[in-house]
Parts: sequence; structure tokens; C-alpha cells
Amino acid sequence: MRVYVGNAVMDGAGDDGWLLGHFKPGGDVRHSDDVEIKWGTHAAGEERARWVSGERRTALLVLISGRFRVELPGRSVLLAERGDYVVWGEGVDHSWRAEEESVVMTVRWPSVAGYKVP
Repeated sequence: MRVYVGNAVMDGAGDDGWLLGHFKPGGDVRHSDDVEIKWGTHAAGEERARWVSGERRTALLVLISGRFRVELPGRSVLLAERGDYVVWGEGVDHSWRAEEESVVMTVRWPSVAGYKVP
């Protein structure tokens, strides 16, 4: 039986918050080419270094706590209440900024390489 039990805060700390996706070792039950899941903890003022462009995935971002702004072409979305979320699809560029210390859960599909900001 392939089972993994962990803690999102502790496990995510070792991989920029990512808990599941193509970047986990083959054979690990958390390895997936179908989906990526992230437990993101962001300090107030933290922002993505540059926009994601040429997006090939669909994404769901859910606010757990804090205030978190997602920038989309021609639209700025503020997630301010626990449970607020935004979904965008393939071809939609994006960026983000934590207006307050924030925790967000991100689910993206499929899981593909090439989006990490150095």
C-alpha cells in the first residue's frame, strides 16, 4: 500500500511549499504528472519576482488566511476572506503579492516543469 502521512507546513518547507507534483521523486506516492499541490506561506509584501507567461496549466488558488492579491491580465483579484479563491486556465498569465502574511493552497494541473523563478 502506497501511503504518505505528513504535515503541509513541515513538508512544504523543504520544496518551496510544494507537496505533490512532477518534481517529487519517481516511486514516491506524491509524484504526479497530473496535478501539483502547494501549501504557500508568504510574508507580507512578498511577491512573485516576475509574471508567469505562456501558461500551460489550469490553476486554483484558495486563501487559508491573510490577504493575497492575484494579478491577471486586465484584472486584479483580492482574496481577503478565508475560503476566497480564484481559478484561471491555460494561456492566462499571472503574478501575485501577499498584502498581509498569508497562507494559500494552490492546485495546478497538469504538472509540468519550467515555471520556477530563479
